[in-house]
Amino acid sequence: MGEREIWSRLRVARETVAQVLAELSGQDVAETAPLREPVARETQVEPEVRVVGAVMVPHWREGLTTDVLPDVYRDIVEVIADASGSMQAKQIVPRIGLPAVTAMIEGTRGKLKRQVERGWLIEDQPGRFAPAHPAPGGESVNSRNDKGSSL
Repeated sequence: MGEREIWSRLRVARETVAQVLAELSGQDVAETAPLREPVARETQVEPEVRVVGAVMVPHWREGLTTDVLPDVYRDIVEVIADASGSMQAKQIVPRIGLPAVTAMIEGTRGKLKRQVERGWLIEDQPGRFAPAHPAPGGESVNSRNDKGSSL
């Protein structure tokens, strides 16, 4: 791994940590200390830096479909949309093809909470998740996407 890539990864990690800490403390992200450049800089940093490991879950808005979500997040939304009621993380894990072990359940619970924060799901009871935006006429997310793609 090259120095530029290592520096880029460190920058992304620090910005992410600063953002999380700012959200927890109620500060504005701009108030956090800026990241200092390395003292000795021999070459220019490429203008197009590839971010490794970043997963983007956009905030839901009208007209946005699950196609914009990373695969595992899309699978979670579709499983919940197809369910007859709200679901717990331990019920979702086997349905998205993961082993029902504590680590997978907790990881999925984190993804569920992120989707609640971003407006894709609601937590109607503690630990129970449901679609935030059910399809008109009670259709599932899958059937909505299938109908849209067949036109």
